[in-house]
Amino acid sequence: MRALGIIENALLAQRGHLFCWTPVCLGIGIGGYFSLRFEPDLMIFAALSMGLAVLLMIARLTNVAVAPLLIAIVLIGIGATTAKLRTEITAAPVLGFRYYGPIEGRVVNIDRSGSDAVRLTLDQVVLSRMDPAKTPRKVRVSLHSTAPEILPADRIMTTGHLSPPSGPAEPGGFDFQRHAWFMEIGGVGYTRNPVVRLAPAEQGDWKLWIFSQRMALSKAVRAQIDGEAGAFAAAIMTGDRSAMSQKTLGDLRATNLAHLLAISGLHMGLLTGFVFAVVRFGLALIPFIALRIATKKIAAVVALIIGAGYLALSGGNVATERAYIMVAVMLVGVILDRRALTLRAVAMAATVVLLIQPEALIGPGFQMSFSATTALVLVFSNLRKLNTQALPKWLRPVFSVVLSSAVAGLATAPFAAAHFNQFAHYGLVANVLSVPLMGVLVMPAAVLAVCLAPLGGWGVGLWIMEKGLLWILGVADRVASIENGVSHIAAPSPSVLPVLALGLLWLSLWQGRARMAGIPVALLAGMLWIQSERPAILVADNGGLIGVMGDDGRALSRAKGSGFVVGIWLENDGAPIAQDVAAAKLPEQPEVRRVDVALGDWKITQISGKTALAKLQGCGGADVLILNTEDTVQRPCQTYDPIALRSTGSLAIDLDQNGDLMIVTASDISGHRPGIPARPKGAAGIVIAAQE
Repeated sequence: MRALGIIENALLAQRGHLFCWTPVCLGIGIGGYFSLRFEPDLMIFAALSMGLAVLLMIARLTNVAVAPLLIAIVLIGIGATTAKLRTEITAAPVLGFRYYGPIEGRVVNIDRSGSDAVRLTLDQVVLSRMDPAKTPRKVRVSLHSTAPEILPADRIMTTGHLSPPSGPAEPGGFDFQRHAWFMEIGGVGYTRNPVVRLAPAEQGDWKLWIFSQRMALSKAVRAQIDGEAGAFAAAIMTGDRSAMSQKTLGDLRATNLAHLLAISGLHMGLLTGFVFAVVRFGLALIPFIALRIATKKIAAVVALIIGAGYLALSGGNVATERAYIMVAVMLVGVILDRRALTLRAVAMAATVVLLIQPEALIGPGFQMSFSATTALVLVFSNLRKLNTQALPKWLRPVFSVVLSSAVAGLATAPFAAAHFNQFAHYGLVANVLSVPLMGVLVMPAAVLAVCLAPLGGWGVGLWIMEKGLLWILGVADRVASIENGVSHIAAPSPSVLPVLALGLLWLSLWQGRARMAGIPVALLAGMLWIQSERPAILVADNGGLIGVMGDDGRALSRAKGSGFVVGIWLENDGAPIAQDVAAAKLPEQPEVRRVDVALGDWKITQISGKTALAKLQGCGGADVLILNTEDTVQRPCQTYDPIALRSTGSLAIDLDQNGDLMIVTASDISGHRPGIPARPKGAAGIVIAAQE
């Protein structure tokens, strides 16, 4: 009973603050669902829903100490159920084999791949000799050939290659299969053949109409502003990044300025804030209105409508939706005479996002934006207690910009480092030199350009935008060129970010001295990160590439090819060097197209090509054999050819504490989930023990 009393007193002290834990509980349920290695049946969730309803009824009847705990359990269950429902709603066929042939479909998105190729997302897909019921709902095709000007909603046809969405480049890495599942993309590929326009854009689909208007606006902006500044302007006005070069994107990432490119909280906040201020100031100049109507509420409604238009025009991606929800919660708070920027508003926005798109939880955008917003709200709410009036007037806005940039940078740094494996040393400097200009010049100029567009005078606004964006691009280029300006960081183990997030959330949300318990939890996450070890050997899911960790970094079996996988491996190692440099680290092999690697007392051999495989006698002395061509011979060692690897995915090979060989597959981590091929028996991760 005494323990119950302590819990009751602790929860009573949190009264008025418990709502902020709603998205945390939802996130625990969502994260738990995505961490499962099997897909639960819908009947399980039906039974779970009934149990949650019973718990909720009990919570209404029980005492103060128990009710919040029961409600927390209910919210965790709701989070898991929401993730399951979202998974079922987005279910669509996934290509189960490599396809080459005619590809026909309607263009629903245009962007660029990592290799700077134009990339089309198609729906209403038609593939040769494929049952429509098994044809992917959407496919994504990169164009490696000259193509005519392609417009949104055009129906096009080409001949190209398609494959199922690829699995993680390494076990536990970014799972593109799951990402593609929620985007309803069932096939990805490329074409080197001409693209033919079969029919112009269809009329009547409002989503495609908005898409066509967005792309038309992007094209018009780039016609007015040349070069990278025009591409930057188009990106922040319409969300279309298809004209951005990889060099510019790299500079922005290396200086922590990439957030200026994404239409997120900063852009939505600057736009709606500028509209709110202009409308309220304009109405204040009309005494008849200012003395009779709450002008701030009218300004909030107008800003809300303008923000919704910006959301639609920008394509409505996850980051922009999240930003609009956050802004909408704040503006509704203004309309209802509530404080606009509070932790409750942040919690409300996070709750709405998680209920609409639960998969956003595991993405860097959600984690970074809400960590930054939460930190800013906490810091500036406590800053009110300090007397900043002692600062000179000209110094106060400078102080606010520097402080907000530093707080947001520190809050997002661990999540950025975990997802992108780098830390920009001069990111704060770049942000201080760029963010104020975005707020006072670029975004207001964008609004001015849109307002003057019907009168044919939008060139004035775009000219002002261009000057501001040229400055920002110049800052990015100059800061990115500073030697040793970026540190590369090895990827943490999967447990690090959840532990870190829980520690920081406890520190931020709990009231009273007990909140300090969040500090050792966050420090524990740091210790786990430091102790995280990279796999000794990595094997690509096609069997054509292995990477061996040595004292001077990872050595690769190939100097060319599989560049995407290589880039991920080396970035996760915290050493993104050139592929040929990494390949030169591997000792010279006596046989061509054969790589032998020793790991403890074990020998791993990789064979490339049918000719080299035909010469192989048995296992060639290897304990584990990696092949990039199908093997029809029964061999006395553990063998992974493309058929087996198609089910297992990439491999990570290490030694356990007993010196036995431990092989972990990508499928072991991902499990049998929607969009991921089923793993046949015997293909799971294994431990090969030494013979006595």
